[in-house]
Amino acid sequence: MSVSDQLKAAGITLPAVAAPVAAYVPAVQAGNQVWTSGQLPFVDGALPKTGKVGAEVTAAEAEEYARIAVLNALAAVDALVGIDNVTRVLKVVGFVASAEGFTGQPAVINGASNTIAEIFGEQGAHARSAVGVAELPLGSPVEVEIVVEVS
Repeated sequence: MSVSDQLKAAGITLPAVAAPVAAYVPAVQAGNQVWTSGQLPFVDGALPKTGKVGAEVTAAEAEEYARIAVLNALAAVDALVGIDNVTRVLKVVGFVASAEGFTGQPAVINGASNTIAEIFGEQGAHARSAVGVAELPLGSPVEVEIVVEVS
């Protein structure tokens, strides 16, 4: 089953590629890999919520924002090489704007990892980092970037 078919079966539609907020491109290809820039959880060009996880943003909300951010990353991959050319997800890196004392970054970034698994199955098993940070661009609670292998 193609990745497009998997998306349809899961009821997922990739969003339009989010416009860069600074001097970078959404994704680049190097050989058989595509690396995305960090993607924020933009919905129709706006962040659904700003603030730190564990304060203004709950962990459950942030997990959903990680899902949105990874779909934005997949949209960047799709625009560059076509989503059906992805053969494996290699790496997910997630950043969580964390309130002091918040240590649930891995659970937040599960929003991205579980979405990858839902779409790619075994080909979505990936290496991962989930990092707590003081601030993210535009006050975003999460940022996600991915590296994929393509045919």
